Amino acid sequence: MLEIKNLTVSYGAISALHGITLSVQSGSIVTLIGSNGAGKTTTLKTVSGLLKPKSGEINYEGKNIAGLPPHEIVARGLSHVPEGRMIFANLTVLENLQMGAYLVRDNKIVRRELEFVFATFPRLKEREQQIAGTLSGGEQQMLAIGRALMSQPKFLMLDEPSLGLAPLLVKSIFEKIVEINRERGLTILLVEQNANRALEISSFGFVLETGKITLQGDSVALRQNPQVKSAYLGG
Repeated sequence: MLEIKNLTVSYGAISALHGITLSVQSGSIVTLIGSNGAGKTTTLKTVSGLLKPKSGEINYEGKNIAGLPPHEIVARGLSHVPEGRMIFANLTVLENLQMGAYLVRDNKIVRRELEFVFATFPRLKEREQQIAGTLSGGEQQMLAIGRALMSQPKFLMLDEPSLGLAPLLVKSIFEKIVEINRERGLTILLVEQNANRALEISSFGFVLETGKITLQGDSVALRQNPQVKSAYLGG
């Protein structure tokens, strides 16, 4: 569904990605792990059109979307939940979710998607009229995912969904990611510092180090890999 070929991205004179190549099969959960500064967030931002690549291709459903503006990429069914949640803090929960549906013109579809989000995250239904900036970190993460779901995506990119959350909430967020993948058949590309948990729920993984893919393979095999164990799994 997504195929990145020889992607190079720079911030001015500083090269962030050095010709990376990776692919994501339709309906799967694929994880991208690596240390801080490896280029994981840069990869997602480039796929979603927030950064322009220096060279390379980003083929989504067989078409090169590299360099397209973000709203066109969202319209094609690709949504991005950014690192740090980036919710609209001064708007209510409901208004945040409605912002996610800004490209959807049919009110029936908006209502249907809203019902799905509230069924997936009942806490958001309880907080529907609450100002989003007053939510807890876990609730804000639910809202960020819910907002992305409102655009009817076929492909969802999640950047560090467990960042700063208590262990119990981390477990809940990962369970919801699996639920969304199964119930909606959504393809998911997951960037996550919690490598152990990410590899548990994904079928395939890539390891990114200083802008290069250094390892890739079946998630079960990666969890057993001595290099991965030593660098990312705490032993």
